[in-house]
Amino acid sequence: MEKYVVLYNKLSGTSSAACEALSGLIKDKGDVDLRDITSLGSYKDFFDGLDAGAKLVICGGDGTLNRFANEAEEFIADREIYYYPAGTGNDFARDVELDFKDGPVEISRYLKNLPTVTVKGKTCKFINGVGYGIDGYCCQVGDELKAKNEKPNYASIAIKGLLFHYKSKVASVTVDGKDYEFKNVWIAPTMFGRFYGGGMNAAPAQNRSSDDRTVSLVIMHGRSRIGTLIVFPSIFKGEHIKHKKKVSVITGHNVTVRFNEPSPLQIDGETVLDVSEYTVNCG
Repeated sequence: MEKYVVLYNKLSGTSSAACEALSGLIKDKGDVDLRDITSLGSYKDFFDGLDAGAKLVICGGDGTLNRFANEAEEFIADREIYYYPAGTGNDFARDVELDFKDGPVEISRYLKNLPTVTVKGKTCKFINGVGYGIDGYCCQVGDELKAKNEKPNYASIAIKGLLFHYKSKVASVTVDGKDYEFKNVWIAPTMFGRFYGGGMNAAPAQNRSSDDRTVSLVIMHGRSRIGTLIVFPSIFKGEHIKHKKKVSVITGHNVTVRFNEPSPLQIDGETVLDVSEYTVNCG
């Protein structure tokens, strides 16, 4: 019988529910040991205590996977890591198109050589993308609603932001040493995968598995709030890129985006407030 050590986020209702489903899928294959990732303490002690033959499974969403990839980086180079999606967005699972219906799938290769983002002097790896602009604003408002025990409706937040509350920015961009400037910018994410924000296909041509490891900077810009609102929903199907006058996509290895005034930013769904610029490096 195999042994499965499952890391999950006890504070997440979706993760806890998925753990029950996962346990049901694999209980006939071996023993299941559930561990709360928020209570691990030292990753060194955790990995030192793992049986050599145990299968390590991450059961969570993109944020949990991001946290694990950053905090456990030095301990996972030579170990097989399995994954079972259990988030509200699950953009990583959507992007890699693996079949999880029979249980966890090995994803070790996807956790190696991840791109990094530097914000406010801190550098971390990311799984899917870095959102900057109204996408970060949506995460900020969503966090504020969650703090009040209210369930956020991100589509509603985005629509109200586009129509009333969020002010477009001027973006100065550098990609692989080449400079660009865009006015009336609404979003400026840099993507390693295709999806973010719970299913928005921001960069439909992006390929995280490509030998030429690049990222895609997606700029949505336009003077008209109504015009931008009309185009915005097409991002869910990746059709926004057809609007060449409103959407620009630039690929490269090193990306820096500067706004003319601070704006919220999100990294795999985790919000950073009052950001003036960020830099992505993927080697």
